Amino acid sequence: MRILIVGAGATGGYFGGRLAAAGRDVTFLVRPGRAGTLRERGLRIKGPDGEAWVERPRTITADTVDGPYDLILLAVKSYALEQALLDLAPAVGPRTVVVPLLNGMRHVDELLGAFGPERAWGAICMIHASLDADGDVVQATGLHRLDFGTLDGSADARIPAVTETLSGAGFDSQASATIVWDMWEKWVFLSCLGAATTLMRAPVGEINAAPGGADLGARIAAEAIAIATAAGYPPRPGAVALLQAGIESTAPMTSSLYRDMMQGRPVEADAIIGDFVSEAGKYDVPAPMFGAAYTNLSIYQARRAG
Repeated sequence: MRILIVGAGATGGYFGGRLAAAGRDVTFLVRPGRAGTLRERGLRIKGPDGEAWVERPRTITADTVDGPYDLILLAVKSYALEQALLDLAPAVGPRTVVVPLLNGMRHVDELLGAFGPERAWGAICMIHASLDADGDVVQATGLHRLDFGTLDGSADARIPAVTETLSGAGFDSQASATIVWDMWEKWVFLSCLGAATTLMRAPVGEINAAPGGADLGARIAAEAIAIATAAGYPPRPGAVALLQAGIESTAPMTSSLYRDMMQGRPVEADAIIGDFVSEAGKYDVPAPMFGAAYTNLSIYQARRAG
């Protein structure tokens, strides 16, 4: 399959790099600055199991898109989605599958509006990674999972080919018939981690070591579970266990929201926290902790813009 990775940051760089290193036909759609870095250094992935290097990754920019592609992995932040959809449009053909590696749920309606249900699928990716000062991908833990599937759970005829393409490439991957539920469960986890760490300006371990920290995490988790349940996607036992382990952790666990905030970068406040607050209001679920977290992030965004 001809694969287009939209974005070559930590997420797109990791999964796209692994696919390219495994011999897949991979092209990265990136901005000119990132294209220059990849030309000079190649695409390097540094992880717990060593280093992988794609010496000459194929890159294109928005003005040189040479579509159509069979599979598009969309790996941008939520605030960059609108422009990304415009940039990748020429790469979408009648049989293209668009798999979004984004947080939250708002991107689903945007993808459906842009490309229709026959092309827009759902997905979750789990990866603890970042870019270092040299532009290399640094994988912090061994977690590297990518699940995908049709939004309505149907058995699309393209699933076997996509499954084969994404398998055996150095990360965990599988098709899911419940991908929307999976996405909600990831949203619950990310929103809890993001709300706690940005409110307290601290990793989870430090929060739990402080007076009242464990209670704060428990209240945030209870709100999240109530919101998802009211929306029709109650977290299943495995997801609840993962959430509890996360919020009760004594490790220096953080969230992408926290890391971006601490570095003075743009944050996905609306997609991860704001939309969760909106869901709570839609179903009259009290959510004071998430409301406080969103107010806090909104102040940060306003100060940054000013």
